[in-house]
Amino acid sequence: MVKHIVMFKLKGTESERLEVARKFKSALMELPKSIEVLRGMEVGINENPSESWDVVLTAIVDTMDDVAIYAAHPDHVAAAGLLSGHKELRACVDYVF
Repeated sequence: MVKHIVMFKLKGTESERLEVARKFKSALMELPKSIEVLRGMEVGINENPSESWDVVLTAIVDTMDDVAIYAAHPDHVAAAGLLSGHKELRACVDYVF
């Protein structure tokens, strides 16, 4: 199994970032319904004001090939598009467990 963990730092005011983060989280949480390779999805919005990252997601799939399938799926592409113009930084780690 593979954990695909991604963190996002967003642009804008605190309220703007929170609004975008909530919409993004909502879209991501729908993905297991339409992307067969997803075994699990967890999305968190940062609540610690002393930290600079806004959103973290953990997607669980069976293989690294499934990470690519997930990334290219039209529903994932649409969800990621919600961050267009709002994303400042992105960090990702994929590991087998």
